[in-house]
Amino acid sequence: MREIVLGGVEITRVVEYYGSIAMAPSAFVPDAPAQTWRDNESWLVPDFLDPAADECVCAVQTWVLRSQGRTILVDTGVGNHKERPDTELWDHLDTDFLGDLARAGVRPEDVDLVINTHLHIDHVGWNTRLEGEDWVPTFPNATYLISRADFDFWNPANGHPSAQRPDSRNTFHDSVAPVHRAGQTLLWEGEHVIDDNLRLVLAPGHTPGSSVLSLDSGGDRALFIGDMLHAPVQFLEPDANSCFCEDPVQARATRRKVLGQAADTSTLVLPAHLGGHGGAEVVREGEKFAIKSWAPFARI
Repeated sequence: MREIVLGGVEITRVVEYYGSIAMAPSAFVPDAPAQTWRDNESWLVPDFLDPAADECVCAVQTWVLRSQGRTILVDTGVGNHKERPDTELWDHLDTDFLGDLARAGVRPEDVDLVINTHLHIDHVGWNTRLEGEDWVPTFPNATYLISRADFDFWNPANGHPSAQRPDSRNTFHDSVAPVHRAGQTLLWEGEHVIDDNLRLVLAPGHTPGSSVLSLDSGGDRALFIGDMLHAPVQFLEPDANSCFCEDPVQARATRRKVLGQAADTSTLVLPAHLGGHGGAEVVREGEKFAIKSWAPFARI
């Protein structure tokens, strides 16, 4: 089952990539104790960990939401034909993502809103597609919701060191700037209400403008948290950051706050990169959290 219904919102999971990310747990989530990975290997394997290769396993996926008559995409993956010199795994991909989206009942022209939870390379790639030699918006009728904090931070013209890396410069050039030039972006600040079921709130730390999409409908709740956590050991070790967090101190505080809210309200947590069932409900366990149940999506 790749589709579930929460309240008045239909959610479909469309996977662009699933497999090894060629990074060891100690490199990917360096703050997580090795013993935590070993103690939980019975369920981390094979969905989240390949112990033989000592590599983490992740998904790159887009959440398709249908709410109050609109079709909404949450994050758009890596994209095809993108030049990513620093990230071999994502360099010049050629996948059938748009075909998979069509099989989920979504044509590019059907999309009303695109939400980029933040502007890393594996969250904005399908914002655009290559037409001849030009990058053009993949979803011609969509408004792209981007936090102003992330737009400003990752714009190479503003000189932030992280934005000067080749992958970061290319990402802004080929996947963000074209939709902005086309007049299709809405740069929001603080909080943005989408409809009666959905709202965006800032959740900085991983990046300055990282955001969470909150779903509250008919008594059901979910949080689409982007890269607030990458691996399920971060439920168990909420102070453990991935190696990609821009502000480690703020990332820890935000993760604890959001997971605490989720645990206290029986809210489904849906990160961007979990394989397996794609997300979980959590409960408090002392100063940490434990997995109460997996999301009702079929395993991938």
